[in-house]
Amino acid sequence: MSERAQPTTAPTDHVSQFRGLRLIENAAALFGLEPRRGVRNLLRVRWFAQQRRQYLKQAATSGGEFPVARLYPCLDDSDMQAGTAKGHYFHQDLHVARRIFQRSPRRHVDIGSRVDGFVAHVASFREIEVFDIRELPSLPGIRFVKMDVMSDALPTAYADSVSCLHTLEHFGLGRYGDPIDYYGHEKGLANLVQVLQPGGVLYLSTPMGPQRTEFNAHRVLSPRYVLELAAKNSLELIGFSYVDDAGDFHADVEVDDAGLDTNFGCVYGCGIYEFTKLS
Repeated sequence: MSERAQPTTAPTDHVSQFRGLRLIENAAALFGLEPRRGVRNLLRVRWFAQQRRQYLKQAATSGGEFPVARLYPCLDDSDMQAGTAKGHYFHQDLHVARRIFQRSPRRHVDIGSRVDGFVAHVASFREIEVFDIRELPSLPGIRFVKMDVMSDALPTAYADSVSCLHTLEHFGLGRYGDPIDYYGHEKGLANLVQVLQPGGVLYLSTPMGPQRTEFNAHRVLSPRYVLELAAKNSLELIGFSYVDDAGDFHADVEVDDAGLDTNFGCVYGCGIYEFTKLS
């Protein structure tokens, strides 16, 4: 173990409280329950009934072009924003896609990132190759290869640009049908580096905060640990951004000891790293 990058932080009381709340919400979600949303929507039932009565009065004097059919209550859209413009996936997908557009690499390979977010963003302006352990149908602009990045034979120095967003933390936890491996994330990173050409750019994002495993969902990796692990794989940091616990984006942040010691103030944030391969 002495040769491995070691955890530099441990969960604290406020982390435990945060995890406790998330545990309750996640357990409820397994059975299709959303407690906080349910309470809010109970308070909106009266508003819905009033709105429906008003509409039925208007329908009674209409020409009947639109018969009122079954109930389909939408109770929480009226006070929501026009869309979700915060959070890990929104910011990382947009940020990294823009970086790839700016750098215009010869070949870009993605490993396991979100298809209906990041991959779709990139495919809208260039071809992208996707390696994933799960199946993916044929789609315009996306060349898919099914493989287990931890164990299958990967091409060497194949691409000058590689991305792996919110994926590495899952390797070896079995969630997506992969074999259990405590150090699956280390093997996965080594294989990402194998695919990358010297001088190429790796875009990597992981959950960020006090180091821990929340089985079987993911690992949370401290940024200091990520940087130590990257250095052992001949990667040099060329850019760092992150999404904080509130879902807000911090672009092109200076990496210093104060930030590393505190995980940039995050319990469950998202670190977005840009590395170049030295050799």
